[in-house]
Amino acid sequence: MSREGLDAKNSEMNSESGNEHVLDTHGMLDMTTSEIHVLAVDDSVIDRKVIEKLLKTSAYKVTTVESGPRALEILGLAESPNPLCVNAHINLIITDYCMPEMTGYDLLKRIKEASPLKEIPVVVMSSENVPNRIQSCLAEGAEEFILKPLQLADVVRLRGHIQRTIFHTKQQSGSIKRKIPSDGLQAQNCKRPHFDGVAVS
Repeated sequence: MSREGLDAKNSEMNSESGNEHVLDTHGMLDMTTSEIHVLAVDDSVIDRKVIEKLLKTSAYKVTTVESGPRALEILGLAESPNPLCVNAHINLIITDYCMPEMTGYDLLKRIKEASPLKEIPVVVMSSENVPNRIQSCLAEGAEEFILKPLQLADVVRLRGHIQRTIFHTKQQSGSIKRKIPSDGLQAQNCKRPHFDGVAVS
C-alpha cells in the first residue's frame, strides 16, 4: 500500500468514526493547541527530533521518549511506576512500530488494555510498509498508521483525533450541554427522509 493509499484509508476511517461531526462543535471544544500534550515514542534520536520539531511548529506541547517501557513510566503503567515520571495529561500518543524492548504494537495493546487511558488516541508510525502490521494496529485500536517520514499534513490531522476524544469524554461526563432551539421539536418532527442525498417529500 502506498503512502497516498494509506492516507486515503486513514481519511476514510476518520470520516466513518465521525471526525467531521466533532469538528463542527462550534466552540464546545475549548482546548487550545498549546494545551495539547503529545507523547512521542521513537528509538531513533533523529526521528524524535523531527517529530518534536513538527509538533512544536504546530504549537503542541511535546514529551519525547526513546522506548515503550519509558512511555509506560510516563503513563503510569510501568510495573514499578515512578511517581515523578507520571504525567496524567497526555492527549495523544504517537509511536514508532519497530523498537527494541517493546514494539509500537505492544505499547498500543498495553494502552488500550488500561481502562483510564484507553481513550487516548494512539497513532503508529513505521518506515516499513507491511500490510499485516498496518491491519493489526488498526484492529487493535490505533487511530492511524503513518508511513515515515512524518509530514506536516500528518500533524495537522492529529488534532482531529484529539478533538474527537475530548468531545466524547466531555459528552460522557455530561459537561457538554447542547442548546436546543425553541423550535427544536417542531424541526425534528418535520424532518424528511433522505436517500442518496435526495430529500423525499
